[in-house]
Amino acid sequence: MKQKLFSYSQLDTFVHRLSGLTKLVCFILLTTAVMCTYDIRVIIGIMVLSLVMMRISKIRFSQIRVMLIYVLIFLVTNFILTFLFAPQYGVEIYGTRHDLFTIAGRYTMTLEQLFYQITKFSKYLSVIPLGMIFVFTTNPSELASSLNGIGISYRVCTSLSLTLRYFPDITKDYQTISLAQQARGLEMTSKAKFTQRIKSIAAILIPLIFTTVDRIELISNAMDLRGFGKLKKRTWYAKRPLGKADYLSMLVCLMVLGITLYIRFFINHSFFYNPFI
Repeated sequence: MKQKLFSYSQLDTFVHRLSGLTKLVCFILLTTAVMCTYDIRVIIGIMVLSLVMMRISKIRFSQIRVMLIYVLIFLVTNFILTFLFAPQYGVEIYGTRHDLFTIAGRYTMTLEQLFYQITKFSKYLSVIPLGMIFVFTTNPSELASSLNGIGISYRVCTSLSLTLRYFPDITKDYQTISLAQQARGLEMTSKAKFTQRIKSIAAILIPLIFTTVDRIELISNAMDLRGFGKLKKRTWYAKRPLGKADYLSMLVCLMVLGITLYIRFFINHSFFYNPFI
């Protein structure tokens, strides 16, 4: 099956064969592990594990290229703003100071600040592969049935399923509206001024919002006509029981979280890893 941007594709890989519940639990555990520490050793380890799983799941660069560009722009902007507003935050955290070079006034780049910003950059970057794996390899209906199987209301499960199912459609609508606006002379390339590009994006988002609202109303009416929510339980067409691979995957991710917490509280004794002591 041909893979589409931001959409689930059924492939025969180890990751695809896992239950949707397993992938959700693993995503939560690994993301929690990343959020619980500023130890770059742990963060890099989780990032490598995520990239290996991306390779196994056969997620292609063409699928994530656009999103990576926006993510990198966000991370670089965050990197610059952090330095502008708190140029000595790394010195406060690690308690030492090693000057590298001075830009102007109080803006002196220290080794501590550079290490902190690289760690923060890696922290954000390590979460991205986890989200990509979850989105590209999880059947929304199968995930909803798995969550309902552990006691979560089927109304909540269906809402999550619809969100994952229609996210690719919203992306497709954005691309369609963008091409239509450009055909009418709307300039969105790098040749246009920054303010003009902002206005162009607004000209796309407004019709996109109205299109999305229309879709929401259509889906809501269809669900009401079918009596959705009237009964306490429902059956599922797509339902996959947990297997050995599912339990093993969740155990590995739980161990990663446990190791992260152990390193934080019993080795580093801090939220941060300090290589300067």
